Amino acid sequence: MSDPKVVVVGLGFMGRTHIQSLRRLGVEVHGVAGIDENEAQKTASELSIPKWYKSFTEVIADSEVQVVHLCTPNNLHFDQAKQALLSGKHVLCEKPLAMSMDESRELAKLAKEKRLFTAVNYNLRFYPICQEAKARISAGDLGEPYLIHGAYLQDWLFLKNDWNWRLEPEQGGDLRVVADIGTHWMDLVTYLTGLSITEVMADFSIVHKTRLQPAGEVQTYSGKLEENRSTNEVSIRTEDVALILFRFSNGALGNVTLSQVSAGRKNMLWFEIGGSKSAMRWQQENPNELWIGFRDQPNQLLSKDPSLFHASSRALTGFPGGHAEGYPDTFVQVFKQFYSAIKTGKMPETGKFATFEDGHHEMELCEAIRLSALENRWVKVSEVVK
Repeated sequence: MSDPKVVVVGLGFMGRTHIQSLRRLGVEVHGVAGIDENEAQKTASELSIPKWYKSFTEVIADSEVQVVHLCTPNNLHFDQAKQALLSGKHVLCEKPLAMSMDESRELAKLAKEKRLFTAVNYNLRFYPICQEAKARISAGDLGEPYLIHGAYLQDWLFLKNDWNWRLEPEQGGDLRVVADIGTHWMDLVTYLTGLSITEVMADFSIVHKTRLQPAGEVQTYSGKLEENRSTNEVSIRTEDVALILFRFSNGALGNVTLSQVSAGRKNMLWFEIGGSKSAMRWQQENPNELWIGFRDQPNQLLSKDPSLFHASSRALTGFPGGHAEGYPDTFVQVFKQFYSAIKTGKMPETGKFATFEDGHHEMELCEAIRLSALENRWVKVSEVVK
């Protein structure tokens, strides 16, 4: 199969990250589409991309395009992914997959019917150390997991005048911190352990009941550099903070703290998995080290080095030991696996990327969490699955 023609839709922080990662892989970006034709034309010129599209409709109508990357706001994911699948194009979508469980279910079903490859960009799976943690857990090094806990903390919405489209339920959905960063954490720990979440108990807090909404668009994370002088005060309906308790399929217990208003925490995800033989702890802001804890011997600190890894994780490590790998490198590994699947016609044996089915499952978890917070009770995930 010849190299597929790829279009990236959505040209903010995430869209540009996709373009950079594709280029590192040697995948040519055939064209781009933005919020309007001016943004698309400007970005294409700035990044030397051959083609720009006036609208998403033009992208879908182009029979040469085989793969679409969706880096658009959440409320556009469903319609754009559906159109792309119906036109026979493979789709890689940013998370969350959709605005509701009904939408994500329809997309997962359609992808299966069309026999197209789809991915949701849960890229945290692809830190080399996380791949090695999975390999060691699969090999039995951890034993039986019985405690899975952690946090995902940020501060980019810490101030009352911090703003982003995710604060508007019409664009971001009924859940914010849970859908935006909580699904990353849940996807990661279930991927590593092979367990599923069966029951949840959640509580939410809106720290800023009102915020100052600027007149124009604010790019993700750019609010720290651009002063918002707006006096337009609007009510906030989505959570700044979430605390969630979990029960897992093997009987293990867990919890996670999620926040986008934690001062000084820039992008701090951590997990610790306690098992019957050992424990493992990892932190995203120090991504090249894995802490391994023992009762009857000294604890270990494993530094990223492919020569010390299992073969499966070594294959997904881009640089030798002592050469740090971070956030941008995870995109490269996701895309590497995704485009390999398109070329070979089959999913990878190891290093599996999250599909639309996985994205739909995260939406099921979100619905269970939303219901739990609303009704103040434990909710079985099976209650919301239709």
